[in-house]
Amino acid sequence: MTFRKSNCGCDIFRIFLVRFLFLQSKAKMGTLQNLLFTICIALRCVTSAVGVIHVTGYVGREVNVSCSYDEGYESYEKYLCKNDCGDSDVLVTTSESRKNKYRINDDKTARIFTTTISDLHSEDAGKYWCGVTRNGKDIYTEVELKLAQDSCCDTVTKIESYEGFSESIVCPYESRYQNNPKYICRGNRPSTCLQQALITSDNKQNGRFRLDDDKLLGTFTVNISSLTKNDSGSYLCGVKRNSELDVFSAVELKVKEWCCVKSIKIKGTVGQPLSLQCPYPPQHQDKGKFLCKGEQLNSCKDITNQSRFQLEGNGSFSSFSVVITKLEEADAGTYWCGSDSERRPGNYTKIQLSVGEMKTFK
Repeated sequence: MTFRKSNCGCDIFRIFLVRFLFLQSKAKMGTLQNLLFTICIALRCVTSAVGVIHVTGYVGREVNVSCSYDEGYESYEKYLCKNDCGDSDVLVTTSESRKNKYRINDDKTARIFTTTISDLHSEDAGKYWCGVTRNGKDIYTEVELKLAQDSCCDTVTKIESYEGFSESIVCPYESRYQNNPKYICRGNRPSTCLQQALITSDNKQNGRFRLDDDKLLGTFTVNISSLTKNDSGSYLCGVKRNSELDVFSAVELKVKEWCCVKSIKIKGTVGQPLSLQCPYPPQHQDKGKFLCKGEQLNSCKDITNQSRFQLEGNGSFSSFSVVITKLEEADAGTYWCGSDSERRPGNYTKIQLSVGEMKTFK
C-alpha cells in the first residue's frame, strides 16, 4: 500500500510519550523508540532526504526543479507536489509527464528527475516536494522556490561613443565571484542573458567583442570595436552562479554618428605647395594638434612626421595650417586635423583632397 505525504502528528505523540515515559520509568528505552516509530508510520510521516533544494526563477519565465534519488528506484514513479502531497496536490508524475504548465523528465542513468514549471507567477513561490512512489511511505525531498522579477537594474551606467570607434564596458563584481564565469548580452532580461550572450569568459574573443577579466581589480571588461549606431542600446554584464540567480549590472550605450564634422573639399596640383587650414576651439589653444590620413578617423595614419608636411600654429585665429611643400598624386585622399585627442565632433576637420596634373600651354 502506498501513502502520500500527510500532516505528521509525531510531535503530539512525542509529548504523549514523554508523559508515558514518566509513568513507565522502568520501561526499556528500546521499546519506547519502537513505539514512536510505529506511531509515526501509522500517521504516514514523511521520509525526507537530508537538506532542502533551493530554486529561484523569474516571473513570466520557466524554472527547472531537479531532484536526485538512490540506486534501485530507477523504475519507480516520480512526481512533484505541494502542500500535504495528497492526490489533489500532485502536480505532475512520470506516468503522465505533462500536465497543465508542468512537465517532468526522468534521467534514469543520472538518477535525477527534473520538473519544468512554465509561465511562473508570484503564487507559484513556496514549498514543493519531489516524491518517489513506493510501497509504504513515499520518499520526499523538500524544495523551496523563490521568484524574482525578470528585469534589471536599479542603477544603469551610461556610455557615449561614436561610429567607427572602439569602446570598453567595465563590469565590476564582488571578489567572491572572481572564479565564476562572466558574460555580456544585449537587452535587460536576466532570464535569457546567458543563452543570448555576445561573449563569455570561456571564449574571450568573438568577432568585434573581446572580454578580459581582471580578478585583482574585481572587474571584467568587454571591448567592442568598429562601433555602429546599431550597437546602441541596453547591455547586461552577468556573473554566473550555480545555485542562485546570476548577478547583473546594467549599461546603456549610445553610439553617435559624426553629424557635426566640418568637411572641406580642396583641389591641389602635382608639384605645387598647398596649405590646409584646420580650425579648433579657442579653449584648445594649448592642446596638441594632429593631422592624419585615412577614410576613418579612428584608424587614420599620423603623417606629421613626414618632412613634406609642416604644421604651423596660429593661436590668434584659433586655427593652425598644414603646409604640403610639394604635392604628389599619392597625397590625394581624406585627411583629419584638429586639437582634441579624443577627437569628438566639432573639434576636428575632415579634408577631402584631390590632386590634379599641372596644366601646360602650347
